[in-house]
Amino acid sequence: MASRAVLLLTVTLVAAGAGWRASASGQSPQTPPAGQSPAPQEPGQPVFRAGTSFVRVDVIVTDRQGNPVNDLKLEDFEIAEDGKAQKPETMRLVKIDAVTAPAYTERAIRTRNDEETAAADESARIFVFFLDDYHVRKESSMSVRRPIIEFITNQLAPNDLIGVMYPLTPIDAVTLTRNHQSVINTIEKFEGRKYNYDPINDLERAYVYKLTPDIIEMLRRQVSLTAIRGISTKLGSLREGRKSLVLISEGYAAMLPPQMRSDQPGGFNDPGRATRDPFAGDNSLLEDRAQFSAATDLLQELQDVFAAANRNNTAIYTVDPRGLATGEFDITSNISMTTSQSYLNASVDSLRSIAENTDGRAIVSRNDLAAGMKQIVRDASAYYLVGYTSNPAPTDGKFHAIRVRVKRPGVEVRARKGYWAYTEADLKRALAGPREGPPPAVTKALAAIAPMTNRRYVRTWIGTDRGAAGQARVTFLWEPLPPTPGIKRDEARRVTLLATTPAGDIVYRGRLPATLAAPGSGASISFEAKPGQLDLRITVEGDGTGTLDNENRELMVPDFSAPEVWFSTPRVWFARSAREFTALSADSTATPVATREFRRTDRLLIRVAAFAPGTAQAVVTAQLLNQQGTKMGDVTAASAGNEHSIDLPLASYAAGQYLLELTATAEGHPPVTELVAFRIAS
Repeated sequence: MASRAVLLLTVTLVAAGAGWRASASGQSPQTPPAGQSPAPQEPGQPVFRAGTSFVRVDVIVTDRQGNPVNDLKLEDFEIAEDGKAQKPETMRLVKIDAVTAPAYTERAIRTRNDEETAAADESARIFVFFLDDYHVRKESSMSVRRPIIEFITNQLAPNDLIGVMYPLTPIDAVTLTRNHQSVINTIEKFEGRKYNYDPINDLERAYVYKLTPDIIEMLRRQVSLTAIRGISTKLGSLREGRKSLVLISEGYAAMLPPQMRSDQPGGFNDPGRATRDPFAGDNSLLEDRAQFSAATDLLQELQDVFAAANRNNTAIYTVDPRGLATGEFDITSNISMTTSQSYLNASVDSLRSIAENTDGRAIVSRNDLAAGMKQIVRDASAYYLVGYTSNPAPTDGKFHAIRVRVKRPGVEVRARKGYWAYTEADLKRALAGPREGPPPAVTKALAAIAPMTNRRYVRTWIGTDRGAAGQARVTFLWEPLPPTPGIKRDEARRVTLLATTPAGDIVYRGRLPATLAAPGSGASISFEAKPGQLDLRITVEGDGTGTLDNENRELMVPDFSAPEVWFSTPRVWFARSAREFTALSADSTATPVATREFRRTDRLLIRVAAFAPGTAQAVVTAQLLNQQGTKMGDVTAASAGNEHSIDLPLASYAAGQYLLELTATAEGHPPVTELVAFRIAS
């Protein structure tokens, strides 16, 4: 039986991948001489091969009912590259059973390192939901919410990592999470805006009132497809194995039909559109030429998506929320049925093309979306990793087709159609190894200022200072985050903090209402705690909508009475005028800010307390570092007893990430350093 030859593969530029393999065994990977067969592998044990010509192919094999076939052997596979037979050398079955998946410890994913650590767990499948509101009508978005939510609730396991994004969501704001409820909260607010040009943010206001509808549609399409390419690249950087991108969209059109075009910005104030000839453009040679030219541009944009998804082993599953439809436009659009059906077919074809060229599935032209979406989980739960050494070993940077067959009859074989070879320059970079990065302490400090995702509702800061009777004073602060452009969601109204010891004893429990937390300012509380570990549970609540988000943290409360040098947690304020700065400097009780992103026109005030044993006085010095941890210059610190303050105007620094390194010294004791990372946005 002929099998369907599509291919899921990742090319391991194995000079880059050999590092972790060699470190596991303590030996350098070896490639057998030409003509020599590789050493036989022990039964049941995967063999990892290395070399610049080694290719790994992820292959999905299912029976006629769509169930995975899990009992194949290495000799069952046949692989051809550019029409030339290749010898499969390694094979491993990746099977993820959500029911028997190992338990995990709930830990909030707050930094890039947390995300990479979670993604490295092969038992955690990765799904990102792309809500393309630019290409989904409002009524369609309302009907598709429930199937997506039920898919997350009923099909995904607690260990699965999921994310959600819109076309305007910044890529660095998309963070994978095991907090599935936070993603569901975002999906519940999903509202399509297809052909609706009313601006909802400053970015859209900048062009909607200047550009015509056909240009707006072209820009929206390019924004959506560019975002898909971007998230595919991000997912590829997190894990080499299979990732699933669920694209909720009604597809992409090359251009608007004549009846919807207008020479008015946004099509506003153009009453003549409703009375245009419904058959305009039908059987028109000029219209056909324009469509052909526009379709060529669309095809190139789609090919860029295919390339990004294939390079990063991201399978795109397209979900059309329209269900069974007879046309793209309803009767009120004054567009002929011929044109309407033509545009519907073209948009569905674009979704099929995206899915087929990225080893996904097109869930289109069906009212029962739930049944089709079940296959997304099946594909991500069982697949084979088949490896071979490419005989051509291309380094031309070109696309090379691969075809995978299985000798067993009656099965369907799915994989991507090929891979893009690396170039000689790529090989040199890989063989050179990674560049030496900044010190771990610098990396950790910069990770703490990572941009908040669109699923985060608040920004928090937790600080410790010396308290009374040998205890520490813990301060908790929260600020509401501004909404992400293009995303509608509930506003955070209150935050509840529960602090307990590892034994479960409650140290503090309280609620901080939003009446104290206007944008740009924070609500804070302080309480006394003994030195040692505290477990913090932070719950964000909306206005009558229940819990919006929650997070667990561990806080190690320092012992300020210990015979060593100690820093309190540095506190940061910013002022936008000389008068504001003077007022802040004179107010010792002012609430600090949790944000660490500022403008060049801002002026920072940093305060910190330094303690030394007995009657000794700690001396504090400061210097400014770049994001690599390299010193840029000394910074003056003013001291008054144990309190030290720094005045840091930002006008002379370029946009980027910086660190302020504070060092406390006392005679007879080793120095102590503290890093304050911040970002200058503009």
